[in-house]
Amino acid sequence: MENVKNKKDYYTYYLSLLNYEKFALEYAKYLKVPSLCRLKQISYFCYVDYGSKEVFDFKEPITRFDHSITTALLTQKFASSKVEVLAALFHDIATPCFSHVIDFLNEDYTEQESTEEYTEEILKQDRYLLECLKEDKVDVEDLIHFKQFSLVDIKRPKLCADRLDGVILPGISWSKNITKEDIYEIVSSLDVFQNEEGQKELGFTSLQVGQKVLEVSDSIDFLTHSSSDYFMMNLLVQIVRLALQKHILSYESLYFYTEEELIFLLQKTQDSEILSLLEQFFHCKKEEVRQIQNLAVKKKILQPLVLGKRLENLEKSEKSW
Repeated sequence: MENVKNKKDYYTYYLSLLNYEKFALEYAKYLKVPSLCRLKQISYFCYVDYGSKEVFDFKEPITRFDHSITTALLTQKFASSKVEVLAALFHDIATPCFSHVIDFLNEDYTEQESTEEYTEEILKQDRYLLECLKEDKVDVEDLIHFKQFSLVDIKRPKLCADRLDGVILPGISWSKNITKEDIYEIVSSLDVFQNEEGQKELGFTSLQVGQKVLEVSDSIDFLTHSSSDYFMMNLLVQIVRLALQKHILSYESLYFYTEEELIFLLQKTQDSEILSLLEQFFHCKKEEVRQIQNLAVKKKILQPLVLGKRLENLEKSEKSW
């Protein structure tokens, strides 16, 4: 896996703003959980960041483990209990190899939640995790049902830790339109408010910051609906589908392999169809990217709270504030 640059400059800065060192001491045993550590080798960008350099050029390598850490750190800023922080840390534990590619395989383009079905199984099979939870008197059911915590997960267009991190990380590495100063301002302006439904919801104390987050979110939404993203995701769908049909892989194994292990296994099979698709994925030219039939891919609609008021979009906010 060679395509992505190795230096995590912006991500490291982001961690420092969120007091990662203190978190790492307090949650040290949880950072060793085997099922969580597997996510260190699962790309946050559905593995397309390891595809053809001519199609994509990501700035920094970001993994699902990285995302899990920063989601937990954002949650910790306003959490009322350790359980909420742990729910955030383990919210993506059921991420399969290639992440949302498997949702595409399952034809779950809109919600992109089909892969969460293994959350309970993975958590309950991790004996080390269960020991840690027992020691801290935390019920594993609270981690399984992480969506009960609105700071961790909440329906769009509202803002939660998972969603905000899903703006910052791609903004750093993919759209590249977020600076260190922006990250500082976002973290500094972050606050928690009570929304229209009486839920705790993340928001901002600065209109300018809210607008910047919307700007970055819109740019990421554009990229996730681009021909390049559809094309590369579709190549991975074809590869996985063939591997499943030819019994090279089992569906369940996608949730337990790392991506490096999976790619090695696929290359080792010497299956001509799969190898041809892998070659195309890793080395295709930009002009070879074909238009894929328009898929009903999830729109990343976001309307965060600014000082408790819903910011609908950039255009309306500029007129009403």
